[in-house]
Amino acid sequence: MAVKIRLRRMGQKKAPFYRIVVADSRSPRDGKFIEEIGTYDPTQEPTAISVNEELAKKWLGNGAQPTQRVEAIFKQAGIEK
Repeated sequence: MAVKIRLRRMGQKKAPFYRIVVADSRSPRDGKFIEEIGTYDPTQEPTAISVNEELAKKWLGNGAQPTQRVEAIFKQAGIEK
């Protein structure tokens, strides 16, 4: 099972809000997930990012692959692989 760390879209139309989740790569974007590890709100100024660093490091250590956007968010939050 390939595990990815990716964004799950929430919020209203034209007002996106994302949750950072760990999910099986075969599940749909807003479908079933394993664990929620943070949030990302691009509509606020500055962008609001909240990540549980312990969980993120745990999943990265277990081999979960972050998407490009999540990798950039982790870099902003100071989380290294």
